Amino acid sequence: MMRPINNASVPLILLGGTLCDEWLWQPVLEQLNVSDARRFTLQADDSASAAAERLLAQLPPRFCLTGFSLGAIVALEMQAIAAERIAGLALISVNPLADKAENAAGRRQAVEHARAVGFTEFITQQLWPRYVARRRQNETPLRQQIIAMADACGHDVFCRQTEIAIGRRDRRAELSRLRVPILLLSGKEDPICTTQHHRAALLAAPSARWQELPCVGHFVPLEAARETATALHSWINEVLVCDSIR
Repeated sequence: MMRPINNASVPLILLGGTLCDEWLWQPVLEQLNVSDARRFTLQADDSASAAAERLLAQLPPRFCLTGFSLGAIVALEMQAIAAERIAGLALISVNPLADKAENAAGRRQAVEHARAVGFTEFITQQLWPRYVARRRQNETPLRQQIIAMADACGHDVFCRQTEIAIGRRDRRAELSRLRVPILLLSGKEDPICTTQHHRAALLAAPSARWQELPCVGHFVPLEAARETATALHSWINEVLVCDSIR
């Protein structure tokens, strides 16, 4: 367990990715040791702007924000809408670019395929090879936990989350104006949110701290919970220092 952090003044907000429920963050939170962490599943909205507005309406006036994958997309939207409320931003496995129009049909077909065959087959056959690093491919418990999160979310949520991914906007211009501690965390073996994607985010926010983890794929919070907690712990401490003197 890490040294305790009292972050009551800026609660830690954690946004999960596609087909991820709150359990995504459990291995990280078991080590992070912060006083106020709040987890959210993106399930009710079909656009990043709607999801961002819904979250902003229920969150405290100021907070530190962490998003994984789809959650990072929504986090970017939130900082574009309400930068004055963001005390710090951590983006894990992020693609900051707008989606290509030609991807939409394939994404929607994937939703229908998952509905037809079920999440166990869909994730095992279609997603798992791209989800985790090579050394984790044979870890059945990890795969089963990711499938369990998908089952908990359900197909209707998957459909709405897919629309968020399709309609996302490029928010790098707004990111370049954000003057708070920014953390980028990625897996070197991630074929979904690649090194190039994180480099694009860093170019937009050159003061950000970027940590690329070797032998880690897309699911950074689950594949590298200890490293994720360590990076977030350092970042939150920086947020608290910066926020106290603003």
